[in-house]
Amino acid sequence: MADRQLLSHPFYQRWEAGDLSREELRSYAEQYRYFETMLPAFLESLTEQLPEGTSRDAVRDNLRDETAPPSHLELFEMFATFYGARAVTISPAMAELLTAYEVVLERGCASALAGLWAYESQGAAIAKSKSEGLRVHYGVENDAATFWDAHWLVEGDHAAWTLDALRALDAEHDDEEVAQSARLIGDAWWSFLDERELAVASAH
Repeated sequence: MADRQLLSHPFYQRWEAGDLSREELRSYAEQYRYFETMLPAFLESLTEQLPEGTSRDAVRDNLRDETAPPSHLELFEMFATFYGARAVTISPAMAELLTAYEVVLERGCASALAGLWAYESQGAAIAKSKSEGLRVHYGVENDAATFWDAHWLVEGDHAAWTLDALRALDAEHDDEEVAQSARLIGDAWWSFLDERELAVASAH
């Protein structure tokens, strides 16, 4: 998925360059909160579907990182609060993103793991870029960047665990469907970032 490397998206390019407005970061936080709220439930459902063994253990470890105090959602709220994020209606692209995760979960364990890996394989680099950009360009305090710091440190492990879990599955799975599931998640994240850019364009 060379064309879905999220750090090459204009929105993240502008984040790295310090060109996002405070309003854009607030709106991003308001929508990203929906994903961060959903993720533990996704991981828990996937854990329950997986057979005992390496694959289930890998996803359970991922879930433990998400929910162990302070949970990643709690850390995220420090970032969201810094930008004054409000409770808002879910945007169309974020709703489609969450639906994409539901779809890959319904397709089966292998597809769900492939979809999970599609984002987590990029997660560490994305989180590092965000953390550095926030501190260099946006005056974000350490506490408000802790969520991205945490992901920078663990997402590499999560991606490796997820790939190991996929390889360890004993059941036969459709390689094409697995690839389609990874693509579905990659496309959904790209569309969410497209939505962030279109929001700016429509405001001018």
